[in-house]
Amino acid sequence: MSGGSIGVAWDIDGTLVDSEPLHERALRAVCARHGADLSDFDPDRFTGLHNKKVWAILADRLAGRITRTAWLGEIEDYYEEHKDEIAPTPNAVSTIQALAKRGVLQACVSNASRRTVDTNLAALGIDTEIAFSLSLDDVIRGKPDPAPYHQACLGLGLACSNVFAVEDSETGIASARAAGLTVLGFNGTGGRVGLADHIIDDLALVVDLIGRTRDA
Repeated sequence: MSGGSIGVAWDIDGTLVDSEPLHERALRAVCARHGADLSDFDPDRFTGLHNKKVWAILADRLAGRITRTAWLGEIEDYYEEHKDEIAPTPNAVSTIQALAKRGVLQACVSNASRRTVDTNLAALGIDTEIAFSLSLDDVIRGKPDPAPYHQACLGLGLACSNVFAVEDSETGIASARAAGLTVLGFNGTGGRVGLADHIIDDLALVVDLIGRTRDA
């Protein structure tokens, strides 16, 4: 990394909150409500994909049963109705707080809708520690396109080479790598992170990695 400030861009679902099972339940429940059987899909088939892309995959099964807009809304409704099930991953909040105390600039970069991002951030309670959050609604293209991470680095005022991304999915890792960030793959929630620059199983390790980078 080049000299100057360092930033961290956090994925949310599966990284800061262990929410992927709830997203999966929401998807399957809404599809079942409208007569679409998803039993032939692997459980992790849609992990890391934004719901607009999931709709594109499932559109043939849902055609004539529900509109895209209504389907997206029902999934968000289900997720919010079950928000009490959302819990931070171990050491997520304490790590963000520790980095903030060290002056590390932080943002959240999600492939979820603004409504879902706000629900997750409320569960985390990190509004004062992060500079801003980006949802799928805030970017021109979602992950795996590099656009979300390019926009995050621009918002932080940092070169992409000076920002770490923390991701738990192949989709997110591809996005961050294409944007030129150093990617920390978090496998604490069972994500596929083999293409990350570094793999961690505890978010607390991010503090040590940032510290070593600053001291180098």
